[in-house]
Amino acid sequence: MEKKDFVSTLTQQFKKHSLQSHLSFEKTEAFYTLTNHLLEENEKFNLTAITDERKIILLHYIDSLMLLPHLKKGIKMADIGTGAGFPALPVALCREDLTVHAFDSTDKRIRYVNETAQLLGIKNLTGETMRAETGAKDAKYREKYDAVVARGVAELRVLCEYCLPYVKVGGVFLAMKGQSAAREAQDAKRAIAMLGGKLKTVEAATLYGEGEEIQHQIVIIEKVSKTPALYPRENNQITKKPL
Repeated sequence: MEKKDFVSTLTQQFKKHSLQSHLSFEKTEAFYTLTNHLLEENEKFNLTAITDERKIILLHYIDSLMLLPHLKKGIKMADIGTGAGFPALPVALCREDLTVHAFDSTDKRIRYVNETAQLLGIKNLTGETMRAETGAKDAKYREKYDAVVARGVAELRVLCEYCLPYVKVGGVFLAMKGQSAAREAQDAKRAIAMLGGKLKTVEAATLYGEGEEIQHQIVIIEKVSKTPALYPRENNQITKKPL
């Protein structure tokens, strides 16, 4: 895609989703650089199945930024299972007031996230290679985050056990989901309560493409009490016997 077409598409999408206040000339340049870098690195190892620039803008950038209204000023946020840096990279780029930590169990992905943050001059994002259930047992990370986010990593009962231990009491867990979100949220109510959470709501996060609407959801879970020390369990227990 020619740069002028990229800029036009990016600008239109930010406006269409009421995100234009987060876009500047410098950030437009950064998103263009990010897209080229993502596609170049994707040829070396698998980062994303989405390789059309228009779809990258919508399904990676705009989708990630649908979290912004739920992230209070100046908070500390963790992205669990960040993969190629979504939502961590777009969120950190557009919200310099946040402190963003991105975790993933795959070292090559975290190296990519850290290298990309350096390339784009993003100073408020740090990536670390770590299994979710391991970090959640570490006092350095356990219940230290105002907001924890995860983007379609696993079924919600499983995801809650990975993520809620990172959320401090009074904080929030934001699970980015598809059309199954409401059903998953109902199925996860017991797990949420056991882990110290309370289901607040399931909010629509509709993406408006070119002649299409994509129905995404954000499951919003408040942390109302400390997670019992038993959790999270070992990975095979979490996945084979969800709470």
